[in-house]
Amino acid sequence: MGIGYELARLFAEDGYNLIIVARTREDLEKAATEFSQYGIDVVCIAKDFFQPQAAFELYDEVKSKGLTVDVLVNDAGQGQYGLFIEADINRLLDIIQLNISSLTVLTHLFLKDMVARNEGKILQLASIASELPGPWQAVYHATKAYVLSFTEALINELKDSAVSMTALQPGATNTDFFNKADMQESKILDTKLSDPAKVAKDGYQALMKGDDKIVSGFKNKAMVSMSNVMPDTMVAEQMNQMQKPKEEDKK
Repeated sequence: MGIGYELARLFAEDGYNLIIVARTREDLEKAATEFSQYGIDVVCIAKDFFQPQAAFELYDEVKSKGLTVDVLVNDAGQGQYGLFIEADINRLLDIIQLNISSLTVLTHLFLKDMVARNEGKILQLASIASELPGPWQAVYHATKAYVLSFTEALINELKDSAVSMTALQPGATNTDFFNKADMQESKILDTKLSDPAKVAKDGYQALMKGDDKIVSGFKNKAMVSMSNVMPDTMVAEQMNQMQKPKEEDKK
């Protein structure tokens, strides 16, 4: 299961009613059956955030149902593996739409309501990729840099309100991300991947405490700390060595 599923389970365990969103109704209904066992209400809304109007439509549907969102979790995100010049530009534009545009729309619309009520929390799924240039995943890393910078700016804008925002920064995690990104040949899969349940717990606890951001995992904390003192060119080459195809070492 992914980080979003594990986060939803933590909210359910704590008695939060859920609005869960995914592209397919079948996946949503399966998850809803599991979460309902905690005695909560689960609303399923199927939306494809690759579509520019989907985030607006989701907000309108939530409002039309008379629902109030106390906590927004922006978890949806994908990448695409490969050299930038060899990638399908339309696929990359879809990733920008999903990782940046839809996240921005959802944040804008739901945050306005939270500020008006002077209460609410938002968890943004960033990544340690947000602080590391990423050869072989240049666009994905760039989108996560946007998420982190965007979140840090809004944290400052919200400092005099009771609304809080938290950026969760996991490293490579054992989810379906790598299949969707066509990353089966990347060397990074030979490293120890983080447990999505552990990542979700770190993010959930940070969100509830009102922390600005949390890097999940000691190894990832160390990597980010090192990147802050190393030249960007060296960090980029380090990421190149971690993410390049396995067969590159055999040439």
